[in-house]
Amino acid sequence: MDIERKQSELIDHFVKQSSTLEGQQLSNLILEATSHPSLFAFSEIISIPNLAKLEGTQYSSSLDLLRLFAYGTWNDYKSNAGCLPALFPDQVRKLKQLSVLTMAETNKVLPYDQLMQELDVSNVRELEDFLINECMYAGIVRGKLDQLRRSFEVQFAAGRDLRPEQLNSMIQTLSSWLGTSDNLLHLIQEKIKWADTMSEANKKHRKEVEDKVEEVKKSIKKLNNLSRPTWTYEATRKSFLSLEE
Repeated sequence: MDIERKQSELIDHFVKQSSTLEGQQLSNLILEATSHPSLFAFSEIISIPNLAKLEGTQYSSSLDLLRLFAYGTWNDYKSNAGCLPALFPDQVRKLKQLSVLTMAETNKVLPYDQLMQELDVSNVRELEDFLINECMYAGIVRGKLDQLRRSFEVQFAAGRDLRPEQLNSMIQTLSSWLGTSDNLLHLIQEKIKWADTMSEANKKHRKEVEDKVEEVKKSIKKLNNLSRPTWTYEATRKSFLSLEE
């Protein structure tokens, strides 16, 4: 099963499960969602109406944690750990995986030193094991470990939830892409039209050449037919003259 389909099924599961929950039960649901090894998108869960009821209650920090998993990184958690719930090992691993995705959004070559600093990893072996076992095997990134250059070359990275402030930028990017696509489609259509016109012109020219060749063949044949009797008469006359001599 591909990662997008798995994500969709898990999101549907948590959204439906939350419809009758409240308070501590919703807090437990958030814990389950942020610990799940195959879930990496949370914005649809954040939009669940029931979750908004956690604001201003003793469970509001669970909602803040869910927002962190949707948009933040491991460093963000460390900066705000005092006002957020303590993380279980599965959540720590998940947040570090999400941190790699965030880094891959803007850079396709991630230096080992930067990765180790962002993920609190002490050595290259531990870092490479994490990238292989927790990121590439999980299907959220694909890439090449370059030990010589001490970097991870990203070939593919799953997208994270869009932060609210990113929506306008994304809309502009998509609008620009749509405009470029329309221009490219128009150009392709013009090329096809030109190719069709040239094809018809070539067919017409070929027909004209073939017709002229046929005319020339007919003319040559006609000349041959006209010259054959003359040649026969002259040959016969010469033969008679030679006999008289």
